[in-house]
Amino acid sequence: LGKRKLSEITAKDVIDWQNEMRSQMGKTGKPVSPTYLKTIHAQLSSIFNHAIRYYDLNMNPAKKAGTMGMEEAKEMLFWTKEEYMKFAEEMMDKPLSYYAFEMLYWCGIREGELLALTPADFNFEDQTVVINKSYQRLKGRDVITTPKTKRSNRIVKMPQFLSDEMQDCLNLYYSLKPDDRLFQVTKHYLSHEMNRGCRASGVKRIRIHDLRHSHVSLLIDMGFTALAISDRVGHESEKITYRYAHLFPSKQAELAERLNFERTGGEIGEEMEKGGDE
Repeated sequence: LGKRKLSEITAKDVIDWQNEMRSQMGKTGKPVSPTYLKTIHAQLSSIFNHAIRYYDLNMNPAKKAGTMGMEEAKEMLFWTKEEYMKFAEEMMDKPLSYYAFEMLYWCGIREGELLALTPADFNFEDQTVVINKSYQRLKGRDVITTPKTKRSNRIVKMPQFLSDEMQDCLNLYYSLKPDDRLFQVTKHYLSHEMNRGCRASGVKRIRIHDLRHSHVSLLIDMGFTALAISDRVGHESEKITYRYAHLFPSKQAELAERLNFERTGGEIGEEMEKGGDE
């Protein structure tokens, strides 16, 4: 785009730039990925939006030209309850690791949320844990930030067994203050422990974040609604429905059967009587 002022750049210029970017080759000699194209277009568009908001630019030519590329869908892996139980059994030799993975799997919290937890976040009388911060390691320093989104601020109800386990976890420490981090480890440590547990148990290797998918998958299998699940994991219910739609049981046959009953006043079919909902 050269050294022109933003106000001089037109939608036609952006389209020409897009075509040039599509013809570019990456370091491997292959065309740049659709995800990269989408990312750099979004960055260009954000520059124009900034100029509109603060410097009175009239319009966003990148938006007018339309986007390019596409975000590649990330593979969603998860463990069944049986797979997790095999893995967890191998973690019991290191109590801190075991309790960390218990929180990740049975509460569906994010890795950063886990590593930011303090004793003050737990209410064992109510069996709850407050999620209101996240941990990162930046430039060699521990950094505590606000959660990913507003909905990420939430109170998660723990099952009784997990509440008991977390009390045992706190008892591992002799001088832990209420605002000290409970799991004073890094994301690298958890990844290493995940590798160790997978090798020992023989279950497939998944990402730490996939434990969150595993929790959602378990709740869907147990029959909970997208709304109930979204409140627990800090997502919008629409996102739960969209991302995990393939896991929710189909209700189409049941819907059609009931509509037929409403229209004809007849009896609900045998499949409905048997509870069929395929």
